[in-house]
Amino acid sequence: MIRGSNRHAAFAAFLFLASCLCMTQEVPEGRRKGVNRVIPTYPSLARAMKLVGSVRVEAVVAPDGIVRKVEIKGGHPVLAQAAQDAVQKWKWAPASTESRELIEVKFNPKSD
Repeated sequence: MIRGSNRHAAFAAFLFLASCLCMTQEVPEGRRKGVNRVIPTYPSLARAMKLVGSVRVEAVVAPDGIVRKVEIKGGHPVLAQAAQDAVQKWKWAPASTESRELIEVKFNPKSD
């Protein structure tokens, strides 16, 4: 059992650590504003299959807003490369730190 003064010290330590964690992440994941989004090209194989779906990707964005890396996190393999290629060309608002942006790219043959 924690006694009164120890309880206060533990609570103060918790608040200190929590405030430090909050300060280290200036740009929350998925919160950075996109400035220029490139629409993916609908793959001809997907069109022939009348494939509709989405691909989830994670973009690593540099402080200057340029995408450094795009990783496929899920979705139909026929659509994945087109989503990755499009997001690689996106531009983001500048920020003080690198960020990771989770994106869902939707494909619909009627809108292409």
